[in-house]
Amino acid sequence: MQLNWIDWTGFLIFSVLVTAYAMFKSRREKTAKDYFLGGRGMGWILVGFSLISSNISSEHFVGMSGQAFGGAGLAIASYEFIAAATLVFIAFFLLPLYLNLGIFTLPEFLEYRYGPAPRTLMALYMMIAYCGVVMVTVLYAGAIALQAMFGLDLAYGVWIVGLCSGLYTAFGGLKAVAYSDLLHGGALLAGGALVTFLGLHRVGNVAEFFQHNRDKFHMILPANNPSIPWTALLLGIWIPNIYYWGFNQFITQRALAAKTLAQGQLGILFAALQKIFIPFIIVLPGIIAYELFRDKISNGDLAYPTLIREIVPMGLRGMLLAALSGAIMSALAAILNSASTIFTLDFYKRFINKNAGDKKEVMVGRISTIAFTVIACVLAPLPGRFHGVFNYIQELWGCFSPGITAAFLFGLVFRRAPTSAAMTALIGGVFIYLFQRWMFPNVAFLNHMAITFVILIILMGIITAVKPLKEPVQMNRGQGAVDLRSSPLAKALGVIVLLLVAAVYIVFR
Repeated sequence: MQLNWIDWTGFLIFSVLVTAYAMFKSRREKTAKDYFLGGRGMGWILVGFSLISSNISSEHFVGMSGQAFGGAGLAIASYEFIAAATLVFIAFFLLPLYLNLGIFTLPEFLEYRYGPAPRTLMALYMMIAYCGVVMVTVLYAGAIALQAMFGLDLAYGVWIVGLCSGLYTAFGGLKAVAYSDLLHGGALLAGGALVTFLGLHRVGNVAEFFQHNRDKFHMILPANNPSIPWTALLLGIWIPNIYYWGFNQFITQRALAAKTLAQGQLGILFAALQKIFIPFIIVLPGIIAYELFRDKISNGDLAYPTLIREIVPMGLRGMLLAALSGAIMSALAAILNSASTIFTLDFYKRFINKNAGDKKEVMVGRISTIAFTVIACVLAPLPGRFHGVFNYIQELWGCFSPGITAAFLFGLVFRRAPTSAAMTALIGGVFIYLFQRWMFPNVAFLNHMAITFVILIILMGIITAVKPLKEPVQMNRGQGAVDLRSSPLAKALGVIVLLLVAAVYIVFR
């Protein structure tokens, strides 16, 4: 795809403005609270856009759109619709607890609930997952998209995007990430909507388009579908969603930075409403690409890049380049900030320098951010060995998410569950999931995750019944110093989100 001087000028101006604005807004980050949680001063708009910008990135535009191009069709959007419903649960059940406890990291919660060993193990898992799974996927998928659409060499794309994200994240911490998310998120939604509009215009008769591809517009697929069978909707798909939105540092960290509980809830539900809209600008283009260019596309991951190359006119391509590169940098910056938060507070502060002050913690956070950036850039080619980047990230998350989700949920419901129950879930989850992937490779990995989760819950129940804690753990520490009054508007929005999700499954059943 060729870019003219208008495209390049627009892209460069947008990129410079976003970076300058983010650094300006975060220039006074001095304490650990400022650097890692943005001073706990984020309003609902910032929380909502930051959640989405940190979540939606190149693996969605490349991977999810590619799955829609292939055999999954609209059903792959279940990840988004179920996420919207999950966010309602997070807003009203988990966020009040987290803010009341005043935690900085999710592994810190496990120490409060179970003890230091589960905290250390979860923090280790997160470091491995962020470096070896999430960051490399974002970088690889982003570089593939930039190469396919704009001819940028794969290695250059990885290092340019990686270093740019690492530098402004290291400088400003969470607040720099959040304010860049605000602008990148707007560009992302606008750019995605533009591609969908142009694609439908190119199709011509929209009614005929839906009729020709009616097999791709079903949310409920047969039980033998390899991507997302209907059986996965019962439990399997809920596990990665609950983990990702509720127990995952680089996402939940945005909600932990909210000014008040009400602001955090409104921000989360604002993100939920965006999640309902997003499939129509990510998944639908994959189906449009199938309708228009299926004879030209041999790899589903190239569906979205091909669509952009073929239908977006000169003069608007710079906007798409800015939106996509911004999405890549937003997601990568979010992960880098959270990885440095976990390393600094869950490893360095606990095991290396227990007396470290704010200045030292911020310095370690900045150094570790740069180190993680370099590691991710070196490992970026890994996803290319799997069948699609979306499958890569989802399957490898399966090693960690069932065990972490089981440990959190069981510990919240059964307050007498001992440390050994949590360690069983965290360690056993990895081996049970990998054993199933080895023995039954043709079974959908979401079903493997569901089976792993159920086995872990049973094991934790047996351990708790045999050796329960003498006294139940209390969850009302009250050290968050945050206004914990809920928002009536948030409750109404929560109901609306759930009704919209139900309507989607009824209409596209």
